[in-house]
Amino acid sequence: MIRLRVVVPALALFVGASSPTVGADAGVQVIVNPQVKGSQITRTVLTQIFLKKAARYADGAAAQPVDQSVKSSVRSAFSNRILGQAIIEVQVYWQRKMSQGVTPPPVRTTDDEVVAYVARTPGAIGYVSSAVALPETVRAIEVAN
Repeated sequence: MIRLRVVVPALALFVGASSPTVGADAGVQVIVNPQVKGSQITRTVLTQIFLKKAARYADGAAAQPVDQSVKSSVRSAFSNRILGQAIIEVQVYWQRKMSQGVTPPPVRTTDDEVVAYVARTPGAIGYVSSAVALPETVRAIEVAN
């Protein structure tokens, strides 16, 4: 049993190393408020922010994630390819966390609503379709493995 715990994370790191970035190639682009520092975020940190296991960016600034509707194909792509979980798994996770008093990220119904939320919310991070042309009020951030 101990060997399995050591081998699985090592394998995950090795597999992740084969693909340096994810995001736009997955049909999703991750966007941030222009005040967020940096041009890249690791998938691990992004996952921790969206599952509210981390509340701050590396520079100490508060992270404010925003999700799309569970009916959205963009959310499905984000959940599967970025979080590594199906939407139903994420919903079960949030049911457990809410029973502990932890609230999930706010949900917006459309890409435009996510862009508007990210633009007006300091520290905001969200995701939209890779086909969306971004206004100057937000910027894309690269997701690295």
